[in-house]
Amino acid sequence: MKKKIIRILSLLMVLGVALSACAPKSNTENSGTIAISGAFALYPMMTRWAEEYTTLHPEVLFDVSAGGAGKGMTDALSDAVEIGMVSRAISAEEEAKGAYWVPVVIDAVFPTISDQNPVKEQLLAKGITQEVFTKLFITGEYKTWGEVIGDPAVTDEVHVYTRSDACGAADTWAKYLGGAQEDLLGIGVGSDPALLDAVIKDPLAIGYNNLNYAFDITTGANVTGSLVVPIDVNENGVTDAEELLTSTAEAVGAVADGKYPSPPARELNLVTHGGPSGIVRDFITWILTDGQQYVTESGYIALTPEKLAEALQKVQ
Repeated sequence: MKKKIIRILSLLMVLGVALSACAPKSNTENSGTIAISGAFALYPMMTRWAEEYTTLHPEVLFDVSAGGAGKGMTDALSDAVEIGMVSRAISAEEEAKGAYWVPVVIDAVFPTISDQNPVKEQLLAKGITQEVFTKLFITGEYKTWGEVIGDPAVTDEVHVYTRSDACGAADTWAKYLGGAQEDLLGIGVGSDPALLDAVIKDPLAIGYNNLNYAFDITTGANVTGSLVVPIDVNENGVTDAEELLTSTAEAVGAVADGKYPSPPARELNLVTHGGPSGIVRDFITWILTDGQQYVTESGYIALTPEKLAEALQKVQ
């Protein structure tokens, strides 16, 4: 009798395992925490997306942190996070290591100075050409603000600031100047906010910042204490109306219309280690569809419908 009971219990256990394997997936597979790290450029947009998605799906939580594109890539490939935010092109070497990426929005990097700069009026009136930026950030040929504005009577030294961490902003700014991040000269500062803070505190400084750090995310104006320097795109020695960017709206419009150069305008990407699945894939799919409604109001530029369709197909 005892053996019979044991056999029945064993059979029930086997049936239980079989039935559980055939049963619908439980809600736990549609819930959990998505850890995200990386580019400062994408951080404000990602926090907005996370907030909106959690409202729709309270069973999904987020842990979002900024630390630069390099950290986002490293964290994603080491499985320290589910998603890395990367504000630069993905290299073939990174793809070979399993980096799977999709673009989600566009933004840009902007040159910034202190609003106490002694020649700010001349800079706003004339702008700075790509060649002059190169002589400041790459070759170091120009060392005074007089050389920048073409006035030898001005001898104030230029203090160049750059990023010390591996980041998309530096990579993109360097590409605009024909180099790589390691070619950039200047005093290294470890984050987007810290770089702008250093520029604000130094009247002789010049640096560069992502769109949502160069402009106040709340007011849309230049961050108090700083100015975005016009890029003299057509090199006519005069700041044209479309080159003078004093607000987020003007900057977004210039990038969207192709009047701001690319680079330093560029796509921002999400990276996973291998193709995304489960709640991560669901979240990225939402970003590329319903989540796009928050892009413009958050100070970013939407991808074209064709680009969005390509990205969406990539995550399916």
